[in-house]
Amino acid sequence: RAGEASSDVKGKLKQMGVSPDAVRKVAIAMYEGEINMVIHAKGGEITVNITPEEIEMILADVGPGIPDVELAMQAGYSTAPDEVRSLGFGAGMGLPNMKKYSDVLEVDTTLGVGTTVRMVVKIV
Repeated sequence: RAGEASSDVKGKLKQMGVSPDAVRKVAIAMYEGEINMVIHAKGGEITVNITPEEIEMILADVGPGIPDVELAMQAGYSTAPDEVRSLGFGAGMGLPNMKKYSDVLEVDTTLGVGTTVRMVVKIV
């Protein structure tokens, strides 16, 4: 379910005593990625690596890929279907919010294969 992984990670980070600001950034960035995976991909995997310095999130999906990453980074640009938009999702803020709430954002995409997004939030 979309949102489940980010919620689980948020809880674990709180238990670990990670700063509230870093927890909030991770939760928002990861949630946006999860929603994009559910809307656009056929499946995927999320890996989270935690060190004393940073939290790294890698979201790798099997999907259509992103035809124009630069365009997709623009706030409000969306390729979400109408039925998704009617539910209040697909407003075109996914990648812009991932960039806003992470210290590092890397997008590797191949059309017809899928997309891997790597985000890092610094703890210190």
